[in-house]
Amino acid sequence: MGAVARRPIAAVTALVLFLEAVGIVFVNYVLGRVVEGQSMSLAGLDPDAMAAGAWVLGGVAGLFLAVCGVFLLVTAVQDRVLARPVRILLIVCAVVHGVLGAASVGLVSWWAFVWMMVVVGLIVLSLLMYGKRAAGAGAGEPEGPVGPTPAPGLRPTSP
Repeated sequence: MGAVARRPIAAVTALVLFLEAVGIVFVNYVLGRVVEGQSMSLAGLDPDAMAAGAWVLGGVAGLFLAVCGVFLLVTAVQDRVLARPVRILLIVCAVVHGVLGAASVGLVSWWAFVWMMVVVGLIVLSLLMYGKRAAGAGAGEPEGPVGPTPAPGLRPTSP
């Protein structure tokens, strides 16, 4: 896969993150409504506070996923190397998906785990495709020095 696949992969990843953002907001909205409607309490917490917490968590998680999707969509349109803060944000997104995927095996199902791992794979693939070398990949020249470099403080010896 080369430069031709970069844009579609980033665009598909952005679309998946947008769909996930909508899904997480919807699920947390429904969860908040159920807690509010049933007047459920956990360890004496106020049901209204629990419902508000579910709505806030859904909004924050949805916003996080949407921001990651926007950055990937902009990257797909501009076809440029990812900036360091964007790379860090996408790495955090991938790690969160990995942890949630591991937890979803026991709590939800294997299908949820598979979905989360597909999303992790798309994010990591986008990160790899738009790495620092992606900009100079078409030039055919390596970015750094060729061959091993001596450790700092050591100088090469001649035979």
